[in-house]
Amino acid sequence: MKNDSSKQTKKEHNGFVIPILVFACNRVSVSRCLDQLIHYRPNPDQFPIIVSQDCNHKETTDVINKYGSQVTLIKQPDQSDIDVLPQEKKFKGYFKIARHYGWALNQTFFNFNFDAVIIVEDDLEIAPDFFEYFTATYPLLLEDPTLWCISAWNDNGKVGLVNENNAEQLYRTDFFPGLGWMLTKKLWSELCTKWPRSYWDDWIRQPNQRKERACIRPEISRTKTFGKIGVSNGLFFEKHLKFIKLNDLFVPFTKLDLSYLLKDTYEKEFVQKVYQSPVVSYQELKEDKIIYDGPVRIVYHTKDAFKRSAKMLGLMDDFRSGVPRMAYRGIVTFYYKKRTVHLAPSFNWKGYDLSWS
Repeated sequence: MKNDSSKQTKKEHNGFVIPILVFACNRVSVSRCLDQLIHYRPNPDQFPIIVSQDCNHKETTDVINKYGSQVTLIKQPDQSDIDVLPQEKKFKGYFKIARHYGWALNQTFFNFNFDAVIIVEDDLEIAPDFFEYFTATYPLLLEDPTLWCISAWNDNGKVGLVNENNAEQLYRTDFFPGLGWMLTKKLWSELCTKWPRSYWDDWIRQPNQRKERACIRPEISRTKTFGKIGVSNGLFFEKHLKFIKLNDLFVPFTKLDLSYLLKDTYEKEFVQKVYQSPVVSYQELKEDKIIYDGPVRIVYHTKDAFKRSAKMLGLMDDFRSGVPRMAYRGIVTFYYKKRTVHLAPSFNWKGYDLSWS
């Protein structure tokens, strides 16, 4: 692979080159993912595609090899069995995934020597403005030390819960969303020395790793999974994932002012607006009995109250390390009956409670 991180190449492409790291194993449908990445990427030199394959599945390798010089294939060499406790045998796939992630990220950052990477799994479709989104938000990741990832995913991004007329809207979230996300070499250097043996995504959400940092996430997802069969065996797919809205309009993010996402500005403007919005009940919202226009707020004080409201509204109601999906300072923002709604704790919120998980 030609190493595109030379100063000369960087100068030509807005000052940076970011590889797309595609994780593959035994799904020949990786071609669907690769076709879209190649179709939408604006410049192959600025966004080289690395496919990291585990499992030694020949049919999948053959599919990847058909792309020739359009992608670089690397293969996870350690195919040894992993020792797990008897009760964790059925979860062995998660151990293999963590091993694969650790190896491939080490290759990307310490062998190919890139400064950042966008991670995509082999069962993801992407939006037309996927590359535009990451190009525009990457400078925020470098500038704001309170950010640690950019994600293309909205866990609550189902049709009916997103404002399809507001595709340019982005948010900060304390929840790590994954599913098409960017991290820097600096962050990987911090995480790689303590990378876990399994369940890496729940591990990364723990306070010791997150350290009160946030991710950027979109109103409307820029990725969507088409992989019903996988390690999680379609756990969320039928009930949830297949209803996620994939953005279909190109938003020129690089021409927009995204400084509202920097922490100091966001705290002043977004959080303040949330607590200025009128409080309503779920019943009033459902029955359209709200007499004013604009955003409204539903208040919760306990874990049960949050779960009850989330269930009724069609939001995901679970917590990871005490953080509700897509929350920022405990506030989960979504769209319902043609208005923005904030499911929010009280103004004097004291932080996430690990016992809520």
